[in-house]
Amino acid sequence: MDLIEAHGLAITEFDRRVRRVRPEHWALGTPCEKWSVRDLVGHLVQEQLWAPELLAGCTVDQVGDRFDHDNLGSDPLHSWVLAAAAAREAWITPKALQRPVHLSSGKSTAVEYGWQMTTDLAVHSWDLARAIGVDERINPGLAQAVLEHLEPQVEEWRAAGVFGPAVAVPEGADPMTRLLGATGRTP
Repeated sequence: MDLIEAHGLAITEFDRRVRRVRPEHWALGTPCEKWSVRDLVGHLVQEQLWAPELLAGCTVDQVGDRFDHDNLGSDPLHSWVLAAAAAREAWITPKALQRPVHLSSGKSTAVEYGWQMTTDLAVHSWDLARAIGVDERINPGLAQAVLEHLEPQVEEWRAAGVFGPAVAVPEGADPMTRLLGATGRTP
């Protein structure tokens, strides 16, 4: 599965969960330590807001603190839908994947950045589903694609504090279970 297809599936997976959030869910805790459902959705909205800027060639300094606030407002679903649509549009723009991007960690390729975004969307889809008690299954092809991209660098991400310690999963576990275990989640 190529990046653009994986990214589209990942946005769809997260979108499907956000649309199931009810008013009483926003304050619930999530598998992400110290994050409520609102915090988790806010994190993903903020990431989506950054994507068009970075893919257009802006640096982190140029974007500045523009998105360092509550980006959800009084209608979190609406905020998600707008941010996700803008991000997706930026990703499918011709030649978007050929451009370098400037991340907080330094210059990178758009492809690497895209896989980071896709991984975050996919894994947080499961987090959100777990928090609000809806179907946790991630598209198997998406889980496999993310896992294949993540496995060679998962220890670097863990060392950077992105993931907690790996959780052991049964031998022969499906890709989603292996992805969750690799990212420190208990399936």
